[in-house]
Amino acid sequence: MNIHDKPQNLAPQSVTSGPLPGSRKIYARPAGRADIAVPLREIALDPSAKEPPVRVYDASGPYSEDDPQINLSAGLPRIREPWIAKRQGLEFYSGREVRPEDNGVVSPDRLVPPCPANTSPRKARDGALVTQYEFARAGIITEEMIYVAARENLGREHMVEGAPRRGSMTAKASALRSPLS
Repeated sequence: MNIHDKPQNLAPQSVTSGPLPGSRKIYARPAGRADIAVPLREIALDPSAKEPPVRVYDASGPYSEDDPQINLSAGLPRIREPWIAKRQGLEFYSGREVRPEDNGVVSPDRLVPPCPANTSPRKARDGALVTQYEFARAGIITEEMIYVAARENLGREHMVEGAPRRGSMTAKASALRSPLS
């Protein structure tokens, strides 16, 4: 069994935060859903590329905002809370007490303090839909599905707008490269 000294102070007093160099955080909003903000990162390319910035999914959370307001005691913002709260079939319950085996059967003097940002768990009422799979099978499109679809499309709607122009330029370039018949 490994025995480690109990750390004196495990709660960080601050975290690394702020914008990431060479890029900027932006938010895509799916059409008609101003309440859903999908974080993307626009990465600047070298000017010699003569290309617009590349957009990728940004999973950095609030830590890479320009002026993040991080409260380690409160935890991360619960962006899905309003979506889940309006669903039928879910209810809060008290959960269960933490058992010694949950923490590796370690003596209390070796435990770190519990996270102060506790939230109450929810459970489904009998017969209620809960998982995204169940909603999809029932033909219900949830906010999570809209969020993921917007994230995985990564601004394809914007790319489609200029496609005819780029397509005609590509056709002309191909014609110039074709051998004469």
